[in-house]
Amino acid sequence: MKKKIVTLLKTLAFFAVGAFLFWLVYRKQDFSQMWFELSHSHWGWIFVATLLGILSHISRVMRWRLLIEPLGYKPRGLVLFFSVMIMYLSNLAIPRSGEVIRCATASKYEKVPFSVLLGTVVTERIVDMIMMFIFLIIALIIQFSYLLRFWHNNPGFQHTISGLGKYIPYLVALVVVGVALIVVMVVFRRQLRQSRIFGKIYKVIEDFGRGIISIIHMKKKWQFIGHSFFIWIMYFLMMYVIFFAFDFTAHLSLSAGFVIFVMATLGMVFPSPGGMGSWDFMAIEGLKLYGVNQANAATYSLITHASQIILLITFGLLSLIALSFVKPIDQIKTLKNK
Repeated sequence: MKKKIVTLLKTLAFFAVGAFLFWLVYRKQDFSQMWFELSHSHWGWIFVATLLGILSHISRVMRWRLLIEPLGYKPRGLVLFFSVMIMYLSNLAIPRSGEVIRCATASKYEKVPFSVLLGTVVTERIVDMIMMFIFLIIALIIQFSYLLRFWHNNPGFQHTISGLGKYIPYLVALVVVGVALIVVMVVFRRQLRQSRIFGKIYKVIEDFGRGIISIIHMKKKWQFIGHSFFIWIMYFLMMYVIFFAFDFTAHLSLSAGFVIFVMATLGMVFPSPGGMGSWDFMAIEGLKLYGVNQANAATYSLITHASQIILLITFGLLSLIALSFVKPIDQIKTLKNK
């Protein structure tokens, strides 16, 4: 009961943060103007963006499976898809909670150790961070002047980024402690395995490490790289094609869309449910750099973000329902043996 109350309070707290940011972004908007633009938009492009979003999620599932298979497991693709969609649904309630839910769900149905799956997810997130960094570098190269203008126009953003510097010593200390623990585990691995107290803990950490380094033993590395780029290209196209849904963004170039995408993606780093508020702010500021007025930028941001969230909620709930009809892999093997 206590855990449920704590979880509920955390959910409410994150939603409160997201709702406050959302209110800050949209509090001065002319909703009559937004409604006019929406009524004259081309909704077919929003449907196209939804299809692109689905393709990105399928590719993410296939990429995850490539990380799991070198460890000796053959998880069902459908179960992994349901797990990923439930992850997104969970993240809308409590940011970053979905990764744990995703691993727990797949572990329950596919009988893959939770710690192994968590290790593969850490590897996935590292790769995603690298992809985001690559996209940021490309944006800086092709549209440096626009990003520089955003930097000068938002001193509050400058202060936030500069303030992150104070956490560097803590990050360095964390890395040093982590490396020290790895060295201890490697040097004393035989003693730790035989210990009653640390034996199980060592096994969990060992499985977690196996998950992280699974990419080293992967035979289909080019497929993995291809999926990584495909996922992020689909993310970009999801935003870009919605430009054609509105007359005020239809003229924007591919390079402009790329910069706006990178800026909005950076907004997702803030721990609010689904990037609520922070994503919208960055997308609006990006559009304003290219001459789109505040009201129209807010209209684009609201519709683009809402369509993504509706997609995640719909597929997340459908996955929860569908998963209830799926039998865990060990039950299927038992029935076959009978």
